[in-house]
Amino acid sequence: MKFFIACCFIYLLPQSVLAQAVAADSLVTTSIDFVSDTQQPLFVEKIYRKTNHNTIATAKIFSALLKDKPSALFMTGDVVSLGYSNNKWKKVDVFLDSARQEGVKVYGLLGNHDVMICDNKGERNFNKRFTEHIRTGYIEVVDSIAIILLNSNFSKLPAPERDQQQQWFIKIVDSLNNSNSIKGIIVSSHHPVYTNSTVVKPSAMLTKNFLPTFINTKKCILFITGHAHTFEHFQYQNKNFLVIGGGGGIHQKTKTKANMPADISADYKPYFHYLNIKRYGNLLELKSYFLKPDFSGFSGGYSFSINLR
Repeated sequence: MKFFIACCFIYLLPQSVLAQAVAADSLVTTSIDFVSDTQQPLFVEKIYRKTNHNTIATAKIFSALLKDKPSALFMTGDVVSLGYSNNKWKKVDVFLDSARQEGVKVYGLLGNHDVMICDNKGERNFNKRFTEHIRTGYIEVVDSIAIILLNSNFSKLPAPERDQQQQWFIKIVDSLNNSNSIKGIIVSSHHPVYTNSTVVKPSAMLTKNFLPTFINTKKCILFITGHAHTFEHFQYQNKNFLVIGGGGGIHQKTKTKANMPADISADYKPYFHYLNIKRYGNLLELKSYFLKPDFSGFSGGYSFSINLR
């Protein structure tokens, strides 16, 4: 597998600008981690697809996140393989307790596995761990970055709740866009807007009901999703879309699709990874950290920057 470090400066930032910002540690105001799809492989998945010490990989990611001690951590869905099963939460509970004891604020998004089979019990178990969670979308502000978390399990939401989430999204984005205290807006859902995964598909509902508002809002700079167990970086209408489903689920292959934007990270497809975002003044630096193939540790991989001005 080929790994490399790719640096993409979205607005053609001069190298000197980034160098000066990174060198000035006093400018670092926040650090945010994102991880997705930390679920254990199901028995049926092991029959049809190749595993790779997945639960060990998740444990190592959890350890790396604890070492990072970010200001906030966002787990963007499929936290466990079967949300209704108390047994599936045991290792996650240990991690969540440890993170919160270290002062790390942890927020969650419902994935399809979290509400699989018995959705009501799965959601109750989820809400016990992530008390801020609201099933029709919620928002967290970290420093001056607003993170909007959407429930993309649309088949589990009655029509009135789907409409409620869409209308709330339109209003909250407009409010944040006009707020002087907010420098940028990150939107996150479990299901992807774009993906070349050969296993799962993009969400048509996200594309239809949420993408237009995201595209047409100046401060909306990044859309982070999971569900596809791979890493992908798409650009559309000068906006950035990341798929970061490398938290421990069985890796999924990708194949270029004609109706997808180009995957800028086409040569970066590690099995297991998480995302870190740091703000240096008006600059966001994003870096994916991947677990080395021999499981000996993590290395910084694909990275790029976004100017908030």
